[in-house]
Amino acid sequence: MNKDIEIIKRKAVNIFSEEDFDKKINSNKKLTIKFGADPSRPDLHIGHSVLLRVLKQFQDMGHEIVFVIGDFSAMIGDPSGRSKTRPSLTLEQTRESAKTYLKQVTKILDKDKTKIVFNSEWLSKMNFKDIIGLTSKYTVARILERDDFKNRFENNLPLSMHELLYPLIQGYDSVALKADIEVGGTDQTFNLLVGRELQKDYGQESQVVITFPLLVGLDGKEKMSKSLDNYIGLSDLPFDKFEKSMKIPDNLLKQYFELTTDICKDEIDRIMSGDIVEAHMLYAKELLKMYDDVNEFESLKERYQKIAKGRIPDNIEEVKIDENEISICDLLIKVGFANSKSEARRMILGNGVKINSSTVTDINKIINTNEETVVQFGKNRFKKIIK
Repeated sequence: MNKDIEIIKRKAVNIFSEEDFDKKINSNKKLTIKFGADPSRPDLHIGHSVLLRVLKQFQDMGHEIVFVIGDFSAMIGDPSGRSKTRPSLTLEQTRESAKTYLKQVTKILDKDKTKIVFNSEWLSKMNFKDIIGLTSKYTVARILERDDFKNRFENNLPLSMHELLYPLIQGYDSVALKADIEVGGTDQTFNLLVGRELQKDYGQESQVVITFPLLVGLDGKEKMSKSLDNYIGLSDLPFDKFEKSMKIPDNLLKQYFELTTDICKDEIDRIMSGDIVEAHMLYAKELLKMYDDVNEFESLKERYQKIAKGRIPDNIEEVKIDENEISICDLLIKVGFANSKSEARRMILGNGVKINSSTVTDINKIINTNEETVVQFGKNRFKKIIK
């Protein structure tokens, strides 16, 4: 247990407060560890795994993990880091997105030992009197201490009243659950500390707040995000995980190893002191071991190396086409690379489409499917046409 605690402390950016943390951990009580997720974006990536892996450590120590799906609060939308108001979602939309969360989360957490709750269970039951009581716990001045709120207010950008409620709603989740510890990314620090304060106002022992670094995305600039397309998804296909691992900026690879794998520090230092390409390969192998089938590694490596040399890989998925001749746009739709002719035209005009390794630039090109034909989009999407 001491080793696990040491690892958690080493990975953490801040602990509010470390004295309280040590006291709770050494109390020999089964603690309630809270983690909240906004289901407005249903795809989890390895950036999320930084926190999920910490939760798994707490779980293995015998503590209860409470995974809060913010289906009710997602109707507001987390305004953290936002320069404008997010569009509202319906409760039905947030619930639909939440379904995929559960499947992805259990790639890391033990499903049978994880308590999953929806914050609509208590928030939807609050009446206006309850809301007035909640808002009375915090002043406007304190809410405006949050950087993104402050910046929008000072720059005369829209700041809606319902957004000001978000930190209080997230904080009240901790009250409802009587959380002992809450973990989150550094971008959530303000919200998590509101929960710590609210618990005290409601006569509870304040939770310990532990924040962890945000994983920088594949672009090497912004935090990992699906909307920025700079992510490695937990549910990505194995080859996509492999290929994206090779795109991690060299100067960030050590951080990826430290935050998202179980490899010890000394071994990471040894890997990083060697060939950088081999280090990327080992990272890809570690991802496959954790989330897929590591036995696929050699075949994926061979496929990647062929594509990197501009060659067509083996074992391409086959698609049956009845027509002897078909336009390139219709072909892209038939093989599933495009959803519409307009999308197919954009793909072609962007020089992303190849037939038998030759780039197609004519959006009206007719393809003879009686000959062996391999359709390619981008670097790693291939389909072989058969009759």
